Order: sequence, then C-alpha cells, then structure tokens
Amino acid sequence: QRGLWSGFAQSAASAGLLLSTGTFALLTLLPEEQFMSWGWRIPFLASIIMLAVGMFIRLSIAETPSFQKVKETKTEARIPFFELLRTYPKSLLLAFGARLGETVSSNIFNAFAIAYVGTYLGLSKTIALNGVLLGSAIAIIFMPIFGKLSDRIGRRRVYMVGPAFLIVFSYPFFWMLNTKVPALIYLAVILGLVFGTMLMFSVQAVYFAEMFGTRVRYSGISVAYQLSSIIGGITPLVATSLLPASGTPWAIAGILMVIGVISLVSTYLSPETFKKDVSEKEDEIVAVDGPDQLNPELRESL
Repeated sequence: QRGLWSGFAQSAASAGLLLSTGTFALLTLLPEEQFMSWGWRIPFLASIIMLAVGMFIRLSIAETPSFQKVKETKTEARIPFFELLRTYPKSLLLAFGARLGETVSSNIFNAFAIAYVGTYLGLSKTIALNGVLLGSAIAIIFMPIFGKLSDRIGRRRVYMVGPAFLIVFSYPFFWMLNTKVPALIYLAVILGLVFGTMLMFSVQAVYFAEMFGTRVRYSGISVAYQLSSIIGGITPLVATSLLPASGTPWAIAGILMVIGVISLVSTYLSPETFKKDVSEKEDEIVAVDGPDQLNPELRESL
C-alpha cells in the first residue's frame, strides 16, 4: 500500500497549488491598480501561517521504522552524501533524469501557461488560472488512484506514462492554447497537469524512496529532487526568452518533448521497486567494509 498512501501525501501539493492559485484568482478581481500596489502581497504574507504549519510537521514527524533500526545499531552514514555517490550513483542519476519531466512540465503548465495566455495571446489571465485550479482539483482525486495503480502493476509502468504523455502532448498543448477558446485552454492545462505532471509526481516519492537504501534514502531523494529543481526553476525564464526570439511557442514545445524523452529513458532504465522490502538487509553490507566481514549465516542469506 506504499503507493496508495504516498499518493495521498503527494496530493497535498495539488491542494497547495489549488489554494495558492485560488487566492490569486480572487485577488485579480481587485482593480488592477490596487492589485499591483498592495493586493499581490496578501498571499505572501498569509503564507506565514503555512510556514508555521510546515515547521510543526517537520519538527514533530517520527523517523521511519527502517531508519530507526539503523539508529539503534549506530550504523548511520557519517557523511550520507559521499556514501550516496559511492553506493548509488546510478540510482541518483536515473532519479534525476526521471524527475526532469515532472519539474519542467510543472513550470510550463502552471507558471508559463498563465503568462503566455495573458500576455502573448492577450486573453484574461484568469482563463489559464481557472485551468490550473480545475487541474489541481482533479489531480487531488487522481493522485491516490495513480499511487494505488503503482502498487498493482509497478512504479515504473505507471511513471513512464507521464513522460510518454509529455512527448505526445507538447505540441498539441500549445495548439490548444493558440485557439484562444477558453474551453480548449482549460482542457489543455487540465490534461497536461493531471496526466503529465501530477501522474509522475504521485508516484515519485515512493518510487525514488525505494531506489535507495535506508542509510542514504533521504539524501538520495533530496539530491535528485533539488538538482532537477534547478533545471525546472529556470524553465519559465528560458521559455520567456525564446518566445520573443522565435515569435512562436514551438521551440518551447520542442524542449518539453526532449525533456520528456530524457525522463522516459531514465525511467525505463530504472529498476522496478514496488515489491521491494525497504527494510531489507542490503544496508548491512554498506555498514561494514564488505560482505566478507559479515558472519557466514548472514552472508549466505544475502
């Protein structure tokens, strides 16, 4: 059931997106002068409440049972990052590549699409905002379903659908936006978010966690996540630079397609993990200098 419960946890991201986008959508009802002078500050000031909630959760959450066993046996990694590079370099690289599809598409479907529709197409920004709102609301329902599906048929199979969808949908996404028909813009954003970005995100936490051993699991997920976030973070900047240079969004669609290919190949090369015991004894090998130092019974069982 790891995929199911991870899907519920990941759906909180869609809830946060729904909350933040909905707040901005309400504030856009203000006269533009008031919104530009003080209205836009309200969501950022209100986020102090969410910061307090987040800090409480992070400081009070318990360790996982598998890591608690590592602590009890005093076999924690002294410098987890270096041990991660030594023991799981392939998993780290593949997780980084697999996540690129999610983080890049998220910034295109969430952030850039709003600017593109409102500035380049000259339509009301609320059209794309409403699409993001609807997509986030639908994703909250679908993400646990995607997680449950990964418990049945495997993480890799479910995850690969996301980047494959990006490859097929990258150009139709902008075609649908360019129609300037609100219903098609809604549909484009919803499809991109739900079956591209959020599908990958729903399985991501449990899939990446299962790729690494207990002693470096948190470090493995964090490094892969943050490194890929750098690429995803600059995506809107790159997109807004390409748009006036080319005059069309097709170069941006091409980048999204290439990122989808990278993510698809990385996922394909990754191991299937949904039946893996995350407390398995693989970490006991890392805790000593090598398998020869293990007692014969344990070495034989491994």
